Order: sequence, then structure tokens, then C-alpha cells
Amino acid sequence: MEPDQPLFKNSNSSNVVTPLLELRGIKKSFGMNAVLNGVDLTVHSGEAIAIIGPSGTGKSTILRVVCGLLTPDVGEVYINGNLIEAEDDIQDDGYGLSIGMVFQNAALFDSLTVAENVGFSLFEHSRLSRREINRLVEHKLTLVGLENIGDRYPSELSGGMRKRVSFARAIMDDPSAKSKTKKVLLYDEPTAGLDPVASTIIEDLMRSLREQEVCDSYIVVTHQESTIRRTADRLIVLYRGLVRYAGNVSTIDTTDDPYVRQFFSGSTEGPIQLLTKEV
Repeated sequence: MEPDQPLFKNSNSSNVVTPLLELRGIKKSFGMNAVLNGVDLTVHSGEAIAIIGPSGTGKSTILRVVCGLLTPDVGEVYINGNLIEAEDDIQDDGYGLSIGMVFQNAALFDSLTVAENVGFSLFEHSRLSRREINRLVEHKLTLVGLENIGDRYPSELSGGMRKRVSFARAIMDDPSAKSKTKKVLLYDEPTAGLDPVASTIIEDLMRSLREQEVCDSYIVVTHQESTIRRTADRLIVLYRGLVRYAGNVSTIDTTDDPYVRQFFSGSTEGPIQLLTKEV
């Protein structure tokens, strides 16, 4: 395995820049099934990271650990250099980081309108008026190219549109929060099940949100080569709960690493063998 990228350093100082997110030695099992076996991962401001590997090797589990939906059995999670204890809320604004999750199936509430889905966290947890929330919702929908659809229901939308609504929900923040936080977005198979045109729209949107500084960094779990090449700067190959390769996306076509070569060639010959259970 090639070593992970070194910690970033400030060009004007010898001091190491603290990562936005860091996982150290993360292990997670479900019953007798060990899914993560000691994963290390760092995410710095400005990074776009793709995590790839065969189905069932723990990619989505990493995202759920990062956003606090799962607690690791072993290992440490750091946000802006702060160790997150088991009882802590990983989304606590006190850590200076906001995390948004875009699930593979969009995970919208069928009984709520688009506007109610996008503004759900604010309706539930903020003190903003409905008028203020609706204004913010319309702004987020405009950012993802979906103006004037707030009164529709998810069942009235195409698959690509539902994905973009889930993007709008993931980037929604409370502007009345006391402290300014950085934003990391987590994408779980954002282009799965979409046609090539819809996939390109989603990929362009992912890059656009970072370029517009709507988010500082993102991690994308994907199997699609176009999504890897068009949206990510850094590549992590995960297999059987371990990082087998870490390097720049630009190395895909030149590296001799057997995991990378097999994944992108689709060959059945190599170190990657079929796993039967998606995690």
C-alpha cells in the first residue's frame, strides 16, 4: 500500500495544519462480522476524497462513523483536533464543523413536500420563522438548480431531482448559529442508478458546491469511474476493512498497485475477491 497523503503544512510556517476530520485506528463489527479493521483517514480543508472498493467492504460504514450515526468499537475520531468522546454529539457546533450526509437513496420523507424536506432540520431545531426558513430553502434549491419546486412531493420528482433535493437538505445550515463552522459533505453513491446525463449533472453539482464554498471538503463513496475521475482529488481503496491504497486520482492510470489496477480493469484476477454482503 502506498502511504496516505502527508499532513498539510502552512507555506509560511513549519506548523502542521490540523485536519478538519481524522479517523485513527477505527474498528467496527456487527455481530461476528468485522467490517472495519483499523482504518486511518484524514480530511483537510479543500479536499475531495473518493473511497472505492468492492461492495461489502465497509465504505458506507466509514461515512456513518464520520457523521456520528455509528460509534466505532475501537479507535478515535477527531474534529479540528478535538477528540470526540463516545457520549459527544459529533455534530456539536462547538467543534467548528458541520457535516451533511447525502444518502444513496436520497432518504427523503415521502409525506413531506420538497420544501419541508430541505428545511426539516430548521423546522425542528431552530427558532427561525417559517418565512425565514422558506427563504433559505428556496436559496438552497436554487443552488442545486431546482427553483420553484418546493411545493412538490418526492414522488413527483425524477431520480436525479430527488438526489439534488437531498443535496439541498445536506447543505442547509442555521444562519442564526453563534459560530461560523466549516462544512464537510458525505456522499454515499450519489450517482448510483442514474443515467449518464443525470450522473454528469450530479458530478458537476458536487464540484460546483465546493467551488462556491458551500462546503469546504467532501468524501464520496462510489463505484462509478466517471464520478471518481470528475469529482475527486484523492483516492482511497478499501478492501476487507483496511485501506489498501491511498494516493492522488491522477495516479489511477500509472500506478502498479494491484488493487487499483484490478478495480478499474474489472478483472476477476487479483487480490479483490467477491464479497457477498453490503455494509
